[in-house]
Amino acid sequence: MIRKGSVRQTRARHRRLPPDDRRIEFVTKATELFSEEGFGGGTRALARKLGVTQPLLYRYFPSKDELIKEVYRKVYLDPLETGWEKLLSDRSRPLRARLQEFYEAYTNAIFTRKWLRIYLYSGLKGLDINRWYVGMVKDKILTRIIRECRHDAGLEAQSKPSPAELELAWVFHGGIFYYGVRKYIYEAPVLEDKTQMIGDALDVFLAGFSRIAEDCAHRRRIPVKIMT
Repeated sequence: MIRKGSVRQTRARHRRLPPDDRRIEFVTKATELFSEEGFGGGTRALARKLGVTQPLLYRYFPSKDELIKEVYRKVYLDPLETGWEKLLSDRSRPLRARLQEFYEAYTNAIFTRKWLRIYLYSGLKGLDINRWYVGMVKDKILTRIIRECRHDAGLEAQSKPSPAELELAWVFHGGIFYYGVRKYIYEAPVLEDKTQMIGDALDVFLAGFSRIAEDCAHRRRIPVKIMT
């Protein structure tokens, strides 16, 4: 039996939380909940599972979508604000070393059970989290990597990657991502040396990009035939 005094004390602790701390608490608890149970249910059930009233939850997040957006920002965007774009663009260092360092840091950020489960749950639910994240990866990571690969290969800069370049980059990036899924979601055997895994994947990717660069150079040398 729960004593009324203990209930009042718990509520008092909730009331004493500063607004910023309360907001952080909601996001933290919601992140744990979404990673374990997915995104089903309405705000009433969500508030109950978070241990608060629905009106109190509404004071901080007017809708469940707003809370999901905040979880996305906290879990998916904040870890990327670590100077990675600057790292990828630092042409004073060899390209392969930059890519190795980037993917070491990137996988350290995303290879957690919580991160991967939220990502997979949101995909199954058809939420915007996946579309937002895929767009961010394409624009901020893969496009930057392709630009640096083109520069390293002596190719002309382009405003956007070619379909072939982008697909090659997605295959490379997706392979590294799926390593994390196999290890942390499926708990399947993987090569435990993550550094070696990234290095091997980089060798394949850079060899493939080199082939694309050779094809581009070859096409530039072929005179254009004018149809009459």
